[in-house]
Amino acid sequence: MLSAGIDVGSVAAKAVIFDAAARSVAGSALLPTGWNTREAGEAVLDAACREAGASRHDLGQVVATGYGRIALPFAQKTVTEITCHAKGASWLFPGSGVVLDIGGQDSKAISLDERGGVRDFVMNDKCAAGTGRFLQVLAGILGMPLDELGQTAANGAPVPISSMCAVFAETEIVGLLAQGTPPADLAAGVFVSIARRMRGLARRIAFTGQCVFTGGLATSPAFCGFLAQELDMPVQVPEQPQLVGALGAALLAAQRLERKK
Repeated sequence: MLSAGIDVGSVAAKAVIFDAAARSVAGSALLPTGWNTREAGEAVLDAACREAGASRHDLGQVVATGYGRIALPFAQKTVTEITCHAKGASWLFPGSGVVLDIGGQDSKAISLDERGGVRDFVMNDKCAAGTGRFLQVLAGILGMPLDELGQTAANGAPVPISSMCAVFAETEIVGLLAQGTPPADLAAGVFVSIARRMRGLARRIAFTGQCVFTGGLATSPAFCGFLAQELDMPVQVPEQPQLVGALGAALLAAQRLERKK
């Protein structure tokens, strides 16, 4: 019997199909969330099922998480993304002590116990300056896609961004561009600014063991480098960092299946 985890975020919807017998991921998918979270959840679950060679009828349990979890009536249970990221990260990296996650509209620092459970966590969900939304704004100002933004930042000398608010920072960036500041230096400066915000979050929790970095920004090697530098320690990045929350939800669904036997 298969289990499924769905993570519907503000930017992307993710799904993972887990085969408990094989102890492995049978299928996964990632799609833009768009304006309808329910449709996004259904579409990404069906896409993951197709990759697994299965259908929804083959799923014994479905657990939903993320921003849009309450919009998925076909899920048997909803769980917070904090718990799901902890579960997924500890399964991928046994012995992990901290999970740092940067999503489209919030960022999280999660401290794990020795069993991979949540010991403590802090979130930044009040300001866009420490999230993926800030990079989308920067990409718009510079007129380049997000993947190119990371490559550009890797070749820049970080310019200090003094504004702590995304709105004011946008004005500051436009002003620096007008003064002739190279785009690469601005991109590097914004990356460092976000990395320092994550360092600030991480300092508010118990920080032991391996550090696992998840979320959309974890797909940027340049940002991972800036984050590791700010933390003064290596960060472990999953092969598919955006799927960690959905993986954790699928693992929790598999546990529910096991308890029902």
